[in-house]
Amino acid sequence: MNIDLDNLNEQQKKAVLYNEGPLLILAGAGSGKTKVLTTKIAYLIEELNISPFEILAITFTNKAALEMRERVDKMIGNVSKNIQISTFHSFGLKILRENYEKLDYSNNFVIMDSDDALTIVKKILKSLNYDPKIYNPKAIRNKISNCKNELISPSDYEKYIAGDYEKVVSEVYYKYEDKLKKNNAVDFDDLLILPIRLFRKYPDVLQKYQERYKYILIDEYQDTNEAQYILSKMISAKYKNICVVGDADQAIYGFRGANYKNILNFEKDYPSALSIKLEQNYRSTKTILDAANCVIKNNEKRKDKNLWSTKGVGDKITYYRAYDEKDESHFAAMEIKKLLDDGKDASDIAILYRTNAQSRVIEEELLKDNIPYRIVGGFSFYQRKEIKDLLAYLKLIYNPKDDISLLRVINTPKRGIGLKTIEHLTEKADAKGISLFEAIDSSKELKFKNLIISLQKISESVTLTELIDKVLDATEMKKELESEKSIESEIRLENLEEFKSITKAFEERMGLVSLEDFLYEVSLVNDKDEYKDSRNKVSLMTIHSVKGLEYDIVFVLGLEEGIFPHLNSLMSASETEEERRLCYVAITRAKEKLYLINARRRTLFGKDGVNPPSRFISEIDENLIDSNVRKEEVKHVNKEEVLREEDIDYKVGDYVVHEHFGAGKVVEVTNSLVSVAFKHPYGIKKLMKNHKSLTKV
Repeated sequence: MNIDLDNLNEQQKKAVLYNEGPLLILAGAGSGKTKVLTTKIAYLIEELNISPFEILAITFTNKAALEMRERVDKMIGNVSKNIQISTFHSFGLKILRENYEKLDYSNNFVIMDSDDALTIVKKILKSLNYDPKIYNPKAIRNKISNCKNELISPSDYEKYIAGDYEKVVSEVYYKYEDKLKKNNAVDFDDLLILPIRLFRKYPDVLQKYQERYKYILIDEYQDTNEAQYILSKMISAKYKNICVVGDADQAIYGFRGANYKNILNFEKDYPSALSIKLEQNYRSTKTILDAANCVIKNNEKRKDKNLWSTKGVGDKITYYRAYDEKDESHFAAMEIKKLLDDGKDASDIAILYRTNAQSRVIEEELLKDNIPYRIVGGFSFYQRKEIKDLLAYLKLIYNPKDDISLLRVINTPKRGIGLKTIEHLTEKADAKGISLFEAIDSSKELKFKNLIISLQKISESVTLTELIDKVLDATEMKKELESEKSIESEIRLENLEEFKSITKAFEERMGLVSLEDFLYEVSLVNDKDEYKDSRNKVSLMTIHSVKGLEYDIVFVLGLEEGIFPHLNSLMSASETEEERRLCYVAITRAKEKLYLINARRRTLFGKDGVNPPSRFISEIDENLIDSNVRKEEVKHVNKEEVLREEDIDYKVGDYVVHEHFGAGKVVEVTNSLVSVAFKHPYGIKKLMKNHKSLTKV
């Protein structure tokens, strides 16, 4: 099978054909980098006869890895299944699963998610009698995570102690690591640092992986942190056939520990590297790209490149300076109504903002106008209580030493096992140096222990989906929700049924699989990998969440000094440059039409403010902007026609009827909105309190 290179431009083709030695591909937004990477992989196998087992392709989300694999599969068929295409964390997990004994773990180690890690930190602080109001558990958890990603061990961190706070962090860090080890558990950061520790301790193991992966391709290299950077260098050190793809102008994750200097310094790390720029954009109009170029050229720490397109000039950018945040949202809603009336699909439109707090006003405006929308990066399916409870049971069946999962479900559903019993059990386990599960030997908790043991035996002889049914029945999770006979419990039951759809899909994709395989796969799911509501709705999200996505029409709200760029960045040149890169990302998401909107005055976080327009607007060539939008041109719809004159007083638990969604129950009340749980298929909806379509029963 020959690989067709004719559909590549000259720079793309050059990148595909260069395969001996280090290669840096500077890929601008929308320049076809995934196409280059997948064609390159196919070319290595089909034209250069490289074994697929010798290729390692790394990207940053499971979704991107799946897309890459599907594209390669279309080009070369089933042989693609033998290529290691994954995220850094999935690759790290593979290494751990193959070498767990050398790192003193048992084969049934579990992965703690960020919530589990936070729970451990909270318990440690409580045991040490530290006030969580003074020593914020989330801040300490983040500090520990940052240390681990910078390869700073608890003993290394002692050098940084300069006061009481650092002393507490150090103390918690030691106990946190000890707790993970006793639970035969690792956290997400360990998936990166443990392989490095392994390779440093066992050079022969590193050499084995260097021989296995002779060709290494890394996507989004500007987003690598210290651990990912070192892991990449170690694996590629022998053959140096490392190809990295990225764009320093889209480096927006500094707050997560990503270091964009890794891509800027690639040629220093590999002096023989070839550098190729992909500057032809296949996504956006010339006007949008020119605006993006205008903004980003003001950053000093970057490699020069200039995006261009053959898609035509396109519409000018619409700039609207609103009176306040309500006018800002109203203008956006009115423009969206026009677009929808003109035949645009709502799913082709995105509204972007710098912080989640800005979404409230635009949500209210869209609700008033009955414009369907979805929040991207909102509440994750895997973070719902009933799903976390079910996963905790599955983790405990797999690894009974997992104290965090045990504490979550030992009294869920209620079994009469109270806090005093749990405290006694914890003291007993700590005194003997054993797990909580091992410490159980009497009373009601023994019945719980026997339940888990029986489910362990069942798990050995049934499919994954069958096991879910057994767990739901044996633990009485299903029975408890069915007995509640409420709309909320119906929704939770539907979510548990949906979980079985996930296990079925996993079984179909992977064949008959173990509980171990499934738990590891689920542990690696992140927000960007979540399956999304694909119905025709406008997408609302922060600019950080939109990375990697594209829309025909994009609205960017809140372009004011102190909002975007964010107030916290204004005292630091490097942080202001990251804000500018964030603006560059926002602009380059638009394919056809871009709206830039701000307000003269704004109430945010309960404070009134008057902010000047964002510097990013003034950086755009004025010839690219249409700012002749006047208030009188915006046709205001009389929304009072759809609102009641009197305010309705709602309380959680009230029953209501909606003209379209039918009967429902109030589950949350805020200042002007009410969240109502409706029957399937509608679920929970946010509605205006005094909207005429809603009636209190």
